[in-house]
Amino acid sequence: MPIYVRPQIDPLRPADAIFVLGGDDWRRHALGVELGMEGWAPKVVLSHPDGPGEHWAADNCGRVRPGFELDCFLPDPPTTRGEARELRRLAEQYGWDRVIVVTFLPHISRARFILEHCFDGELIMIASPADLPPWRWASEYVYQTAGFVKAELEPGC
Repeated sequence: MPIYVRPQIDPLRPADAIFVLGGDDWRRHALGVELGMEGWAPKVVLSHPDGPGEHWAADNCGRVRPGFELDCFLPDPPTTRGEARELRRLAEQYGWDRVIVVTFLPHISRARFILEHCFDGELIMIASPADLPPWRWASEYVYQTAGFVKAELEPGC
């Protein structure tokens, strides 16, 4: 359980981009934008697996903000692996060597494992807030463990 409750969180440092993984808790997206506003990277990229119909994404994606640019993408497939493939593509396109990745606390370790298979640069893993009741932690333990098994059975990017 410590791998999900107390994963390795990295100290913030300047990066080429901030890459926010998708999920049902939009606090991670707000954190990614906040980090962009604080100047940690010139580009913030949000995974948006729910599609472009989401009002927040429609209103904010593709906008240049003071100090950074905000873009969104639909991962294909709509999973962490799809997000990792998009990270690889963007890193190759823009020459990124260091990326801040924002995701949900229980997802940090599994996300790092998957992203490292697609991105050769430095990952700075940051957790968004996670106020979870005990039953949800138990649920996340099962879900994340199953995700690790699946990721192990699907080698490569």
